[in-house]
Amino acid sequence: MEADGDARVQNEDVPPNQDLSFLQSSVTSILSEYGWYLVFLCMGVFLLIQHLRKNRPRDNQSSSVSAVSQDPRSVVERQEALEASRRKMQEEQDARAAEFKEKQQRLEEEKRRQKIEMWESMKEGKSYKGNAKVAQQNTEETPSSSSLRPRTDKKPLRNSGYSPLSGEGGGGTCAWRPGRRGPSAGG
Repeated sequence: MEADGDARVQNEDVPPNQDLSFLQSSVTSILSEYGWYLVFLCMGVFLLIQHLRKNRPRDNQSSSVSAVSQDPRSVVERQEALEASRRKMQEEQDARAAEFKEKQQRLEEEKRRQKIEMWESMKEGKSYKGNAKVAQQNTEETPSSSSLRPRTDKKPLRNSGYSPLSGEGGGGTCAWRPGRRGPSAGG
């Protein structure tokens, strides 16, 4: 009997940390093998719970809204307000469409008038420069007897003794040199 009593005393003297050491090693081996899977699983469960919490209050609110919307007087008022706002938006759209149509008609009329003026000026033998009013003002201001004369105050582009291959003249210190012989450096 004393042997049994000594065995019990020895088991009771063993600290509990040594009994859980096998559990610690098995948990670390599971985490090392499946750690990322567990992290993603926890994140997925968390997101699913958040999504379900968001949807649940909406269901409660929609049932209370549907109970309120059953009141015939409020339904009629809401429909009348909706119809009035639609009517107002339609009137605004009609006004904008009418304004746009008027603007388009004015532009078309202006283009037609310009084409007529251009045709008339071409019949008379005058050139048309895009705006008949500007052309008329220019013809009234300038005398009809004047002709175009070349401008003499222009500076020539280069002197008369210029030759690009001679290396002399207006080139200064720069001179033409032939390129290097041999194969090109490219690949």
